[in-house]
Amino acid sequence: MSFWIDTHAHIFAKEFEADRADMMQRAQDTAVEKIFMPNIDHTTIDSMLDLERKYPAVCYPMMGLHPCHVKKDFEKELYEVESWLNKRKFSAVGEMGTDLYWDKTFWDQQVEAFTIQVGLAKKHNLPIVVHCRESIDQTLDLVEKLQDGKLKGVFHCFTGSKEQAERLAKLGFYFGIGGVATFKKSGLDTVIPHIPLDRIILETDSPYLAPTPHRGKRNEPAYIPLIGQRVAELKNSNLAEVQQATTKNALTLFNA
Repeated sequence: MSFWIDTHAHIFAKEFEADRADMMQRAQDTAVEKIFMPNIDHTTIDSMLDLERKYPAVCYPMMGLHPCHVKKDFEKELYEVESWLNKRKFSAVGEMGTDLYWDKTFWDQQVEAFTIQVGLAKKHNLPIVVHCRESIDQTLDLVEKLQDGKLKGVFHCFTGSKEQAERLAKLGFYFGIGGVATFKKSGLDTVIPHIPLDRIILETDSPYLAPTPHRGKRNEPAYIPLIGQRVAELKNSNLAEVQQATTKNALTLFNA
């Protein structure tokens, strides 16, 4: 498989309004042939599905509620998620999860929304795409309680420790590795060597977290090979092997 997959990119975001077509062409030029798009809340659904229509067989939508958008009215948002999952096919339930970085006010609601979305994923036989900023241990606790052999997914933007990686591997989940892996002080240089290559998928989280040498600028799917190169270095492997393995892993996880 001589192409790459970006498993997590918000390419429907306003940051791409001025040059979205050019951005998509750059992705194709760097052999990034499939892009998986995580939903945020009800406000992002139309723009996400519009991209799917414009770029069929390239852009694949997910359906979920981002933890930073879990507020008092989260149940209303989840009704929307459930309705869409009942209507048509999506690649995953996501982006979902927990977040203790921005706001701790709605933690209980985040846990409830997490549990409900896991139930929806099991019902529809879909993987979950998990956000866990500053909350990886708490999120691992949740997944360990809910794992019954039917739950699959990825911890997006994994930046955890070796010990956390071991817990995640035991759950049968994948590791979403992105631009942070290229940062000098990320700590991932001591963790990624211990993650099996058959558990790694690559992501940009565009427009956020651009890899070196683009750090601090807008991220985009065309930068996936830069992340792949860093993984190859840390795994003492080569770019072709990382490309083939991570592409196969993504196709397996998302049943694409």
